[in-house]
Amino acid sequence: MPIEFHHSLPSKKQNAASDNGGHRQAPLEQDTFDRLHAIDLTSRKTRVQVDRYLDVAKRGLPRMHKSGAFGHTLRAVEVNSQWSERLEGDSLRYTAIVALGLSYVDKATQRYILGGETAFDLAHTCAARAATSADTGAIALAAWASAEAGRFHATALFRLLGQVLASDVPIATVQCAWALSAGLAAAQFGDTQHLVALATKRLMSGRSSSGLFPHMLPASASGRLRAHIGCFADQVYPIQALSRLHAAQPNAIALSAAEACAERICALQGPSGQWWWHYDTRDGGVVEGYPVYSVHQHAMAPMALLDLLEAGGRDHSQAIVKGMRWLDEHPEVSTPLVAAEKGVIWRKVARREPRKAARAISAVTTALMPGLHIPGLDMVFPPSRVDYECRPYELGWLFYAWLSGGVVNGLAPGPAAETPAHFKEI
Repeated sequence: MPIEFHHSLPSKKQNAASDNGGHRQAPLEQDTFDRLHAIDLTSRKTRVQVDRYLDVAKRGLPRMHKSGAFGHTLRAVEVNSQWSERLEGDSLRYTAIVALGLSYVDKATQRYILGGETAFDLAHTCAARAATSADTGAIALAAWASAEAGRFHATALFRLLGQVLASDVPIATVQCAWALSAGLAAAQFGDTQHLVALATKRLMSGRSSSGLFPHMLPASASGRLRAHIGCFADQVYPIQALSRLHAAQPNAIALSAAEACAERICALQGPSGQWWWHYDTRDGGVVEGYPVYSVHQHAMAPMALLDLLEAGGRDHSQAIVKGMRWLDEHPEVSTPLVAAEKGVIWRKVARREPRKAARAISAVTTALMPGLHIPGLDMVFPPSRVDYECRPYELGWLFYAWLSGGVVNGLAPGPAAETPAHFKEI
């Protein structure tokens, strides 16, 4: 079945909101923003590459879908000297991310992937599951998907998120950023101002002088040896959320924080376009580069940096293109990472090492002194192992990164809207 990809979506505007099962429901609004045109430098090469990866996602996601949800991992396994892929586990987080991504694909493709259902249906299913979940990340993603894909205000989920954000309990930076993005997405369907304010305050409390964010809020919750470390995801999702905050309620401080973080990770990008894994929030250096994850290259970095661009921030097209190129031209291994016939992009290139040995060593040495590394780690633990698995969220974010143009612009208030006082300063 041929697939249609809508690189930009038309504006959808209706005035009335309706009540549906206790949820305030309304259509999304967005302006045209063609993400591929935004980074199309001098040729069609990047567009062709992205279209190829989108087709991989369309082929692969049906293999990861089962009984109205998505599994955790599609893993390559050897059985009787034959290699095949086995679906393992179940993930509410990943299902919500796929709902977000699929909401920007044509309905025929949604039904093809979801066995007759749509992203709208999947978002409602996620909201129902999340209402009884203890996973703050899953709750935040389901609330976000409810707004963008399901087009309703998930009141119960925002109540749960508000309780977590208002407490003194530490929260993961990624989860806080997701909660902020969810609150901004749902603002047109219900009152999320208080939650947005709480999430903004918690998120900005983690910003370091280097511009980078720690893994936990507060950073000390990670422990003495890891309080200085933030992973790539801990940078990407705050860039995205703070860019959207600026678009929704113009705020120079939020935009400045997003830009500072983006500038730093782009400055640290590897020579072949690698987005490195662990950073030192104190001096803005790299703690440990590997693994390099494919999803960072094809989806998460483009998603955040294009959100920043759409919100009026600086253009990091060169870094996006360079990161995409690594997927086809990675110097670490000769093995192809994109297996189009299987519908997968293999998960990562990692070191050959005892479990997380290099990361543990680097965490300890940099805790003792910023920038302190044991020489020769690349020789002792070479980055030459491919992780032969693919997770549905990776393909969900791939759709979302490249097809959701206009969402950020759609967060902007109308001409008569005023910025609430608690957004004027962070």
